[in-house]
Amino acid sequence: MFAIQTTSYLLYKCVGSARIILNEKKKIINPDGPVCLNIKIFQQELDTKHDKYERLVKISRDVTIESKRTIFLLHRVTNVPDAEDVLNEADVKLDGVRQKIGHIAEELRGEDIFQFHRAFTAGIQEYVEAVSFLHYIRHRSLISLEEINARLVFMRTEKNNSRIKKCVLTFQVTPSDYLLGVADLTGELMRMCISSVGNGDIDTPFQLSQFLRQIHDGFSYIGNTGPYEVSKKLHTLRQSLGKVEDACYTLRVRGSEIPKHMLADVFSSRTTLIDPEEGVV
Repeated sequence: MFAIQTTSYLLYKCVGSARIILNEKKKIINPDGPVCLNIKIFQQELDTKHDKYERLVKISRDVTIESKRTIFLLHRVTNVPDAEDVLNEADVKLDGVRQKIGHIAEELRGEDIFQFHRAFTAGIQEYVEAVSFLHYIRHRSLISLEEINARLVFMRTEKNNSRIKKCVLTFQVTPSDYLLGVADLTGELMRMCISSVGNGDIDTPFQLSQFLRQIHDGFSYIGNTGPYEVSKKLHTLRQSLGKVEDACYTLRVRGSEIPKHMLADVFSSRTTLIDPEEGVV
């Protein structure tokens, strides 16, 4: 019993001594000292970085929405007699998207792009998908990364000591964003194939089949050396390619048996046209 009381007394004294030491340290800390000043500086830098990150997320969301609207607009080319009007309207929409990407370039001026890459990568991938879709409809080929980056050059005017100075801002799409955007393009091409068949266009599915096969072969060469998201996108790419090839097979083998106005219904019943990873605006 005496030993327990002695131990409790010693613990009480230790706790009391610790409180005295902490109180003394609080009195010693100088709020204007170098430690506190450095902490305040770090706090300001971190708050500035978080604010910039949130602004980039908002801009990327706007880029995603406008790019999706452009893609939905481009799907109308299979239903209108004059596709050039639709393509010109899509060009105007993409010009607006580029201006928003210019705001991203302004935010990233003097910054390490990879510190903020996750904030805007979704929007850039959607933009690559829209641009490559428009390029394919016009030229029946795949747009290159260099061609995309060549259009992302912006002129800005700044005032410096009462002088107006013009500066050039550039935004460079990363190879990973380009690859992932092209992988998403295959889903839109598959939808275009079904729409073309429904309108009696028998040649487009065979062109799309060859084009998608070339893209699939290119992604197969990348293997495990590319971004980790490529493996997931490659599965969707193979599904899109299989659906287009199935459509071509049906056209070649049973095209004379099925009326043209019923072909789209036959293909739609055998495919899932909506990618669960892609949202609907």
